Amino acid sequence: MATRRNPSTLRGSIVPLVTPFTEDGRFDGQTFTRLIEWQIENGSHGISVTGTTGEPSALTLSEREQVMDVAARTIRGRLPFVPATGTNNYEETLHLTRIAERMGADAALIIVPYYNRPSQEGLYRYFRTLANQIELPLIIYNIPGRTAVNMAPTTMARLRRDCPSIIGVKESNKDFEHVSLVLYHCGRDFLVYSGIELLCYPMLAIGGAGHVSATANVLPRQVADIYNLVAAGRWREATDLHYELLPLNEALFLETNPGPLKWVMGRMGLITPHLRLPLYEPSPENQTKIEAVLNQYGLLARKESLAEHLSEARTESVSVLNREETLQ
Repeated sequence: MATRRNPSTLRGSIVPLVTPFTEDGRFDGQTFTRLIEWQIENGSHGISVTGTTGEPSALTLSEREQVMDVAARTIRGRLPFVPATGTNNYEETLHLTRIAERMGADAALIIVPYYNRPSQEGLYRYFRTLANQIELPLIIYNIPGRTAVNMAPTTMARLRRDCPSIIGVKESNKDFEHVSLVLYHCGRDFLVYSGIELLCYPMLAIGGAGHVSATANVLPRQVADIYNLVAAGRWREATDLHYELLPLNEALFLETNPGPLKWVMGRMGLITPHLRLPLYEPSPENQTKIEAVLNQYGLLARKESLAEHLSEARTESVSVLNREETLQ
């Protein structure tokens, strides 16, 4: 098991990978390994799995464990691994987080419980109880558009004060005042990641640690470079890249994520674009809009060479995994 990284180093573009399925709806581990290799080759700073983009609600607990296992064995400590292990059930969250800890994850991403609509005190007690049971660093995932509850900055500050293992938050929150208040109340060394594609660059400007952007599934190097340019003090170039990515960021969210994203990755030859119901591919009208945007970036023109390259990466990764299984 790889040595866990210092939490303060978990910065940059942590890509939230899609969960690829075969045509008949099974988890496609071979395609998954090649996607990870492609991300590593293209400069992503970390890998996250089974978050919103990975369709966790469509996976069984055993499938989530399987996805995490394949990811951990493929990454092999080469870059940070931050699986999403939260559910709206405390015991299930604890179980998955302990599994991630045993697999050598660097941190776990824990969603604010959805559907239950807990109070701020309920949120505090949920995360505090979990943190007391786990040594693994935890990152809160605050996404009020999906959970129907927003964790207040003062609640995060209580958790930061009382739970040393809670090191940051992924903020999928379009309220920029809220994000500033999180950094103010929790301290500017609290790791705040943008989960909103159009706020990846602006959040770095106010002290963010990085971003968890679905767009990195399509353009990993460019999404990583937003962080790289800011870290190098090249703000004008980072601003230009922010606006360069804007049309694609908008197109990928014309419908519920990861529907458009998987359709795009299918058009690029990266995956079989299967979604589990109730999610479905974009409408014909939106497909036309999305394809026009893809052509702006030349993504479809690179399809054949990209697919060939990924096939080679998949063969190499599967070979490594097979060798490890033989040795076990």
